[in-house]
Amino acid sequence: MLMVKATWVSILALAAFLLVVLVPAAEAVTCSPMQLSPGAGAIPSSSPPSALCCAKLKEQKPCICGYMRNPSLRRYISSPNARKVSNTCKFPMPRC
Repeated sequence: MLMVKATWVSILALAAFLLVVLVPAAEAVTCSPMQLSPGAGAIPSSSPPSALCCAKLKEQKPCICGYMRNPSLRRYISSPNARKVSNTCKFPMPRC
C-alpha cells in the first residue's frame, strides 16, 4: 500500500514538473496606450501602418475595450482611420 502511494506521488510530481517545463506561461500584457504610439502616424493620415504598428496593435488586443471606455481615447480608437489601420493590420477590432 505504501509503495502504491509513493508511485502515485512520483507520477503526479513528474506530471506537474512536465506541465511547468513544457507549457509556456502566458505573458501578461501591460495596458498602456503609449504602446500604440508606433501606429499614431497612420491614424490621422492615409499612410499605411508599419509592421511594428500592427504588432503593437495585436499585442494590445486585451486592452482595446478598456481604451474604448476611456473618453479621452475613444475618439481615436473608434475613428474611421483607426478602423482602416486595424483592417490593414488584419486585426479585427473587438466588440466591447
